[in-house]
Amino acid sequence: MNLSLALLAVIGSASAFAPSAPTTRAASSLGMVNHLDLQTGQSQLDTAVIDRFNALSYPDGKILAEYVWVDAKGECRSKTRTLPAKKGEAVENLPRWNFDGSSTGQAPGDDSEVILRPCRIFKDPFRPRSDGVDNILVMCDTYTPAGEAIPSNTRAIAAKAFEGRDDEVVWFGLEQEFTLFNLDQKTPLGWPKNGVPNRPQGPYYCSAGPENNFGRAVTDALYRACLYAGLEISGTNGEVMPGQQEYQVGPCIGIDAGDQLFMSRYILQRVCEEFQVYCSLHPKPITEGDWNGAGMHTNVSTKTMREAGGIEAIKTAIYKLGAKHQEHIAVYGEGNELRLSGAFETASIDEFTFGVANRGASVRIGRDTEDDGCGYFEDRRPSSNADPYLVTGKIMATIMEDVDVPVIKPLDRSEA
Repeated sequence: MNLSLALLAVIGSASAFAPSAPTTRAASSLGMVNHLDLQTGQSQLDTAVIDRFNALSYPDGKILAEYVWVDAKGECRSKTRTLPAKKGEAVENLPRWNFDGSSTGQAPGDDSEVILRPCRIFKDPFRPRSDGVDNILVMCDTYTPAGEAIPSNTRAIAAKAFEGRDDEVVWFGLEQEFTLFNLDQKTPLGWPKNGVPNRPQGPYYCSAGPENNFGRAVTDALYRACLYAGLEISGTNGEVMPGQQEYQVGPCIGIDAGDQLFMSRYILQRVCEEFQVYCSLHPKPITEGDWNGAGMHTNVSTKTMREAGGIEAIKTAIYKLGAKHQEHIAVYGEGNELRLSGAFETASIDEFTFGVANRGASVRIGRDTEDDGCGYFEDRRPSSNADPYLVTGKIMATIMEDVDVPVIKPLDRSEA
């Protein structure tokens, strides 16, 4: 639900992204068994056959590099190439690549080549090897052949916001909530088909037991895979709505937060592929009834905020965020108006508020930060499907502006 513990340990104080369900194949005229029927939680491919090929050794001096990028809808795509192992030792050694942008909504058909520029390397948890060499995942951004960032390259936008701000060593901690569904893409895990749970929200958050927690195996697999990959994943927990889970990435410095969060989403996508469950990042996947939505709460701390007296820098940053509330809402995710209702631990989308320990505010200051006089703040407005490059870049641009803005009165402590 928040990244408070992870950050304090360091500082001392509207659409689903999974691919559409494949069409079920009909049995052939020969009466053969249909091996690709959809069955939640179980692959219909023969794992013994898969294991046979996975046991084959890799050739000396070669690695597999999975190039990952963000498409026009904000979802992750990837493709694989073979490279000399030496190329994988540093991102600057990796060659650029290309893809057909007309198939991803990122280029016209008559000029479809989009260039992939490697930005960050992670170990590949899906192709481990035991010879002391790592296959790799490569986070990339996207350009025209002439070298111009294409419109969907939000990393390039964020990079401009962070440029020249290295001295602030800004930390971001991102809390990624998501909802797991059966393969019908309508029924969350733990819900009866065409029905609702027989108990309201309450017992599911940070829960244990088969009647409360649905999807722990998926989240644990994601956790291990992210740790193996080298991501700064700092925790997980079951969320308030049954079938909903969360993990936290960070603290990460600057634009690396966006790189790591997008790669973690790619890994989540792959893990769900393995488990044969459908994963949604929609901020309000269930709109009928009293059920929480899903967010990507964003924790922020600059060097100044972490130093003695940093609470004043935190408040000034919050006032600046309030002055540009609607600008931030515009880049904080699709469908967020369904989530930011003023209920279910959210503030209203129409009004900016902040408070201490108040999860009904737009921005929250933790009690430890208030007591210590320094630390971080949490922007609770970004939705679960928000683009982390746009979110972190917009926050950075706003709080670094040299402008005078009105002071905002905090919500009463009694409302926390």
